[in-house]
Parts: sequence; structure tokens; C-alpha cells
Amino acid sequence: MTTPDHQSPAPDHSASESQDRVYRSHAGIAAGVLLLGLVLWLGIDALVSAHGRAPWLALAALILVVPAVAAFTVRPAVFTNHERLRIRNPLRVIVLPWGSVASFRSTYSNEVLTTSGTKYQLWAIPVSLRARKKAARQQSQAATRAARAAKSGRTDARSGVPDGPSRAQTDQVMDDLRELFETHGKSERAQGEPTVRWAYEVIGPVVAGAVLLAVLLAIA
Repeated sequence: MTTPDHQSPAPDHSASESQDRVYRSHAGIAAGVLLLGLVLWLGIDALVSAHGRAPWLALAALILVVPAVAAFTVRPAVFTNHERLRIRNPLRVIVLPWGSVASFRSTYSNEVLTTSGTKYQLWAIPVSLRARKKAARQQSQAATRAARAAKSGRTDARSGVPDGPSRAQTDQVMDDLRELFETHGKSERAQGEPTVRWAYEVIGPVVAGAVLLAVLLAIA
């Protein structure tokens, strides 16, 4: 289930306690698949039907654009279990044992802060200001109905119940992460140092495509 602006991630609740729970932006994945389809369609058409240097330019552009688009749309994910938080961002993979986490912060982006003061953004859990405003409006309307019902002496079981979620879905996800941190942060198995790995499987093709495209344009 997604919010109306189609930017909220959804957890995979099918995982057992011993497996990772996965949070991803379904809307981001859908947008990425559509964009990749368009890029591949245009690129392959140029490879097949174009002449001269155009097929080579199309090939270089595909090598550059396809992994870049996939990295920022389809790739981002957040994995959690009882021992650690693993963040797969576009260009990095960050593994944080719960013991190394200091807090979570939600402003214009969702972030995790470590005990050393380092901040990492959660790309797979984008903030939706629209969803926040909608949830706040629904809470306000429910409170107004409850106040009117109390004033009139009526008993209405739905008077204080919001018409929709009381929290934006991404904020609910952040609440889940905070709960996991509070529950497992002091566990012996959840101790350790953060590790960060660059996504060379993404960076390599992007750099290669950029270099090839620059060379082709330079010799034009």
C-alpha cells in the first residue's frame, strides 16, 4: 500500500524473524522500470537503425544512463534484522550494527546517525510531506468530530478515529526502525563497527560510459 503521492516504501512482512525485513519504495521502483524501458527502447532503436557514429554514441549513453537510473530508482533498499541495519543506497552499502546507531532523524529526508556522529541518508525511505499533511489533517478532523460529539453528549465510536492512517507511511517505517533500535541496540549480538562499501558495480559502468561518451564527442 502506498500513499497518494506514490513515494512511500512498504515492508516485506513475509520474512521470518531470522530473515531480513526489507523496506523499498515501490513507487521508485515503478518509476525506474518505466524510465529504464524508455531509455532502452530509444537506445536500442538508435543502435539498430542509426548510421555513422550514432550507434556508438547510443551505446555509450546506454552504458552511462542505465546503471545510473537503476541505482537511484530500483537499487535503494533498507534491510533490518535483530543484529543490524543494512542500507543499500545508490552508490554505497552501509552496514550498521544496532549498537553503533545513535538515533534516527526525519526532516526533509530520513536519516540515521551513528554514535560517532556520522549521518547516512535512507534513500529507500523518502519523506512525503504531502502524506504528512494529509495524516495531520485527518487527525485534526477526527479530534474536531470527537469534541463535537462530547459537547453534544453523543456517543460515536468513530468520532475520534481518523479516516486514514494517523501517520504518514514513511513515518511509520521510521517508527519501526526506532523500535528495532531500542529493542536490540544493547544486545550483545548487535555490537560492532559500521562498515561502508562503495558500489563499484554501479560506479564502474557509469564511469566507463561517461569516458566513452566523452571520447566519442571529442573526436567528432
